Amino acid sequence: MINDFEKYCNMTILSPICDQLVELSNQAFSVNNGNIPKWEQAIADIQQIQPGKATFKHPYVCIDTQVDIENLTQSLKQLMPWRKGPYQIGNLALESEWRGDMKWDRIKDHIKPLAGKSVLDVGSGNGYFTYLMAMQGAEIAVGIEPFLLFNYQFQAIRTLISQPLKAYVLPLKLEQMPEGSSFDSVFSMGVLYHQKDHMLHLKQLMDVMTDNGELILETLIIDQQYGDQIIPQDRYARMRNVWCLPSTDTLHTWLQTAGFKNIKLVDVTKTTPEEQRATHWIGDNTQSIKDFLDPNDDNLTIEGLPAPKRAVFICQK
Repeated sequence: MINDFEKYCNMTILSPICDQLVELSNQAFSVNNGNIPKWEQAIADIQQIQPGKATFKHPYVCIDTQVDIENLTQSLKQLMPWRKGPYQIGNLALESEWRGDMKWDRIKDHIKPLAGKSVLDVGSGNGYFTYLMAMQGAEIAVGIEPFLLFNYQFQAIRTLISQPLKAYVLPLKLEQMPEGSSFDSVFSMGVLYHQKDHMLHLKQLMDVMTDNGELILETLIIDQQYGDQIIPQDRYARMRNVWCLPSTDTLHTWLQTAGFKNIKLVDVTKTTPEEQRATHWIGDNTQSIKDFLDPNDDNLTIEGLPAPKRAVFICQK
């Protein structure tokens, strides 16, 4: 996949940083991880399947091919947990924990057209949204995801596609993006609240954007009645690494302070068990949003904090 990325990247606006991206990606893939042989074997097995055309048929990224459901299921389950999706491969429905189509529906009509654009998907996971961005006609859609398993999930899906889309996922962090990165549209979805330094994250997002580029920021927020922000003392909805939950007004101020303009709040939606659900594709730990909320009051988390609610802001550099 990296070879394919290098070949195509050099024909795009990203060509000045292509060599650096390839070198950093190869370094990341060369780490000593005991799971890699298992993941590579799963992909080798999947490569025996006749690839097919990829399309979006709500809610699935679909691949039109004939599969042995039992064998393919066994291979894909070597790559669990599947957080982002869902995917449909032949007659096999890969029901991921998150219904990504629901988030996409909330943002797709508010963003600038992606046709012909360079697009960055920060914290892309296995590339579900990156694929949708490419399907919108992006010149190149690059997902960056430091968690290696999700990179292998992306490779597994890509292996099944006969005419690969202009979508790639690289095992990188935002802070590793080379100087001179220039993306017309940058998506940071479900990432900000995992950052110890939220202002640094916003600066790094701005640094990889073209002049007048567009930022699509989706993150957890709280209602103003709870104050300007909440800093969880321990876990939030059983997540360890949630550092700050701002109100929408506070988040607007952060974006303004970071130098963004034309800041618009386009959606606020409470996370429901329809959107985030336990399925047999997430492995042995089958807990999901229902298990993270107060059993007597779904407006609160199990820790007594406001239940997950997500906002989408769109703004320009």
